[in-house]
Amino acid sequence: MARPIITLTTDYGTSEHLVGTIKGAILHVNPDATIVDITHDVAPFDVLDGALAIASAYRFFPPHSIHVVIVDPGVGTERRPLLVRAASQYFIAPDNGVLSIIYEQNDDAVVRTLTAEHYFLHPISQTFHGRDVFAPVAGWLSKTWQPASMGDEITDFKRFALPKPKTENGLLKGVILKVDHFGNLMTNLTPADLPNGMLKSAAVQMTVNDREVKRLVANFAQGEPNEPVAIIGSSGYIEIAVNKNNAARVLGANRGAAVTLAIS
Repeated sequence: MARPIITLTTDYGTSEHLVGTIKGAILHVNPDATIVDITHDVAPFDVLDGALAIASAYRFFPPHSIHVVIVDPGVGTERRPLLVRAASQYFIAPDNGVLSIIYEQNDDAVVRTLTAEHYFLHPISQTFHGRDVFAPVAGWLSKTWQPASMGDEITDFKRFALPKPKTENGLLKGVILKVDHFGNLMTNLTPADLPNGMLKSAAVQMTVNDREVKRLVANFAQGEPNEPVAIIGSSGYIEIAVNKNNAARVLGANRGAAVTLAIS
């Protein structure tokens, strides 16, 4: 049997001991696990950023991969730890909406609350459930493959809906969801939101923070110096980019900024 894969998506950063410690807690339970870092640079406490990160990555992992997602500003409170089965994979995370896009993309998700505390590391720190709850549960799941023994199914888990584009007076109105490492602006617009002919034409009429974006290009290199262009990003959303530059700085835009696209 192939070695089990356990991925990590956190807001811990890498300057402290936290990431190394949770890896140790996993390997203490199952030394045969393969641990993959998706990212530890989720914006601190930012559940939406964490949700976008795991949603962009999980589909590219083999079946039975275990994804530990720790963006947990409510650590130590009454919020529940979860184990979710969806898309033939497993997700371990706090019940704070960080798996909302997973739920949206998988109507048949099975959600359990983790109550079998003999799988936890004791004593349990009220500030580090990543080490004492999520990591050991991932390790034990990768050995036993018995999610039903870890807790009961629930239906009242927390979830949020991503903001949806709205059509008004010939304009498609959206919003910036994320600014990535390169300064590209991920919008909540997808190719499915565009009129059929627009994807075949290089010309668009977009506005971001009162700045115009006039071209939809196939790749970053097609943009002229300092020219903001629209591009279909690898996560499936339309992004605003500037070739070899930072679109967020060039446009003076950040998450939450309004985006409009003329569609008539």
